[in-house]
Amino acid sequence: MPLDKATFQVALVGAGLARVTKDIDYLVRNSIRLHTTAVDEQTLQVGASKLGGLPDLPAGTAWPEWQGVPQSFIAQIRLDETHPYDTQKLLPASGMLWFFYDAKQQTYGDQPSDKGGWSVLFSDNVQNKLSRATAPNALPASSRFHACSIRFASEITVSQQPELDISHFDWTQAEQQQYEKLLSTLYSQQEMAEPHNRMLGFADTIQDDMRSQCQLVSHGITDSSDPRAQDLLKTANDWLLLLQVDSDEQANMRWGDTGMLYYWITSQNLQAKHFDSTWLVLQSE
Repeated sequence: MPLDKATFQVALVGAGLARVTKDIDYLVRNSIRLHTTAVDEQTLQVGASKLGGLPDLPAGTAWPEWQGVPQSFIAQIRLDETHPYDTQKLLPASGMLWFFYDAKQQTYGDQPSDKGGWSVLFSDNVQNKLSRATAPNALPASSRFHACSIRFASEITVSQQPELDISHFDWTQAEQQQYEKLLSTLYSQQEMAEPHNRMLGFADTIQDDMRSQCQLVSHGITDSSDPRAQDLLKTANDWLLLLQVDSDEQANMRWGDTGMLYYWITSQNLQAKHFDSTWLVLQSE
């Protein structure tokens, strides 16, 4: 069953963490879960949300490239379809987003020079103006993905590193250890096996938290000891998860060693609909 805030609070108490329930509002965030099903793309209406396949683009929109190679098409999201599940109304209520990524899958987001290795396109008015694109001949067959329909749902996510999300963090080491143990038991094997594709909420991190990385690398910094880093890191939590794409067998997507793609955006750029100002990170085992 999907996790909700009340169930998580009960789980905290049951794990001997009643004291930290005071921080429950910092520990949970709603996300929009993307449940995918492989389909024959010809059965999908032009403009429908989907993972993989071919993008349905406005007239005159160029297919993004990176270093002379067309980028892989990852997903398109109709925002009027996500709106009912966006409980905080962070995303635009209408329009469409398109996500692309380096066809060679060599962009990890850990270097300033990676900028341009992905693209996020946005149109706020796509009614009856879209047509299904044809994949460029230069796009390798291995960089084209199988189309999947998307079913959206609201789902609570929980902080994996509460010390980063609670400004007044006062947990004991024992409480932190018990919290980590609780997280490892929250989900069934079946729930863990399903691809974790989502928008918003806390990311399902495989390695370290990515918000500091996004903040520094997007400003041209790769060394946390850089004298500019301290001030920049004060606002690292302004970065929000825009889209998380798991290795998804149905779409024939595999990121590194069964990793994930994460598209990040600051809250200010999200509010201003500046979707061209995102940062991408690829994490894998």
